[in-house]
Amino acid sequence: METDLARSLRTAKRKVQYDTQCKRVLGNKLVLAWILRRAVREFAGMPLEVIRRCIEAAEISTVEVAPGESGEGRITGQANEDAVPGEGTIYYDIRFQAVLPGNGENLVLLMNVEAQKKYRPGYEIVTRGIFYGARMLSSQLDTEFFIPDYNGLRKVCSIWICMNAPSGIGNAIAEYSIKKRDVVPGIADRPLAYDKLSVVVSALNEKMASEDTFLNFMNAILSPTKPYEEKKRILTERYHVPMDSEFGKELKLMCNLSDYVEEIGIKKGREEGKTEIIFAMFRENLSDEMVSRLSGYSMEEIRKLRRENAPEKKAR
Repeated sequence: METDLARSLRTAKRKVQYDTQCKRVLGNKLVLAWILRRAVREFAGMPLEVIRRCIEAAEISTVEVAPGESGEGRITGQANEDAVPGEGTIYYDIRFQAVLPGNGENLVLLMNVEAQKKYRPGYEIVTRGIFYGARMLSSQLDTEFFIPDYNGLRKVCSIWICMNAPSGIGNAIAEYSIKKRDVVPGIADRPLAYDKLSVVVSALNEKMASEDTFLNFMNAILSPTKPYEEKKRILTERYHVPMDSEFGKELKLMCNLSDYVEEIGIKKGREEGKTEIIFAMFRENLSDEMVSRLSGYSMEEIRKLRRENAPEKKAR
């Protein structure tokens, strides 16, 4: 028989695998192209296939879900760990660079995409996004630019995909960036000199209707309620996504892991509820034999639960 510890470890592993698989789905170039076109001004209105070709080496923060598998749709490469002496280490979910051709000189943007299951995790998402962006800026020293040539500093974009947004917010997208304000006019406006940081927050809520194609697309992919077959139908019919591709395999695995984690959680909840009922029987001074007969637990299990409940009884 599997012990509680073994079951908890197995469930935790599946949970980690599910979170990792979610990042792998978001880190697919097909999905990243959608994200860049809607969240990054420089890619607005550009064909998705063109944007896909602009996405270069990247790294997804992962533990192995399907060891040994690889595909051309997945991105790997640039380190997702950023360690600065005295400032600690942070880990990016997805980190990559995108090259925007134009006017004889390529504009290289450094990108970071983060997935958040809660819109309000106990702090402001945009504040964390600014911190991530600032670290991406400072980490360019001695790699992208050298003092005193600050002109080599690349623009960074930190994009946050927040699921389960409250109804008061619904489906929405906001960008936070550096703007010029003339206190006393006279300084020439050169956006390329200061447009170096952009934080974009996308709040998803599949329960609310939206006219935004990108938000509907993301809600379909990340829906916690829609089964894989329904997602497959929506993505195929509405968005013409080839589900026989590497992306389709990644999405199916994410959905399977989601179902498994939910199933384990329901079973765990039932067991916890049943245990509370047994504790209530103890407080009514029912005998171990009677509790065993009513609950279906063995005498050994009942005695173990009574011993675990003993300190609580004494405290009362």
